[in-house]
Parts: sequence; structure tokens; C-alpha cells
Amino acid sequence: MLYFITGGERSGKSRYAQELALSLSTNPVYVATARKWDESFEQRIKRHQQERGPEWQNMEEEKHLSKLDLSQKVVVIDCVTLWLTNFYTDNQYDLHLSLQEAKEELTQLFKKNNTQLIIISNEIGMGVHAQTESARRFVELQGWTNQYIARQADQVTLMVSGIPLKVK
Repeated sequence: MLYFITGGERSGKSRYAQELALSLSTNPVYVATARKWDESFEQRIKRHQQERGPEWQNMEEEKHLSKLDLSQKVVVIDCVTLWLTNFYTDNQYDLHLSLQEAKEELTQLFKKNNTQLIIISNEIGMGVHAQTESARRFVELQGWTNQYIARQADQVTLMVSGIPLKVK
């Protein structure tokens, strides 16, 4: 089963995903995709780990999600935006190469059909138009990746002000 949860920043996506995971398993897995860019971000990561509680198994993977052993588990992947940032920066802001690598990785991840995946992403193209060319390309990367995930998903939820709206 593939659940896709998307919405704006601070829309309640992570809370909703974590509640869903706990309704499906007593010991879900949380996969953080964030790269530790600086000390303040590392502190944020530690705070989030403590907030989740001991029932969670925490994993970190910046890019290669399909290599993780997630068999027979309920898994929250948080989040696609930070995950894509890792491809985008590693590929020197090459939109097409980043999209290709991300889709290949997702295709491999989706083949793990004995795993319940809950994937969180941001809808970043609904706000102000990005000012720089690099940022506009990233919005495209994010949008196309979200579409790819949503097409594969069994259930798609859009979070608006903490309220889940079933899209698919």
C-alpha cells in the first residue's frame, strides 16, 4: 500500500502521516531524508526524533531509499522535498538528471510490495512564483516528482490547515 500525503509547509502533513503509521503498526519506521546542512538543522532533527517517541525506529537516508531493508514494515518517508534537494545539489542543479535519478529510485522503492509506504511531500508550486531560475527549476522537479508518486499511490491526501482532504 502506498499513501501519498502532500500540502504546504506546516499544513499538518507529518502529524497526519505519523498518526496514520501508528494506526497501522505499533512500531513504525521513520525515514528522514534530510541532509545535515548545519548544526541548527542537526538540532532540529534530534528534536523531531525525541518527539516521535520510543515506538519509532528511526532511519536516515539522503538518496537511496530502495536500499533500505523495509520488509514487512510500515514506513513514513519524510520528506520528498528534502530528498529531491539532495539530488538537485549533487547534480549541480540539473533538473532532468535529478528527475531521472529520483524516478529510478522511486521505481525501485515501489517494487517492495510487502512494505506499507507513507510518503510526505510539499506542494511548493501553489505559492509565490520563484524568483531565480534555479528555484523555478526545483519547483518543476518537485511538481513532476509529486505527480509521479501520486500516479503510483493507492491513496493521496492533501493537507490544508491541518485538515486531510482525500484526493485519491
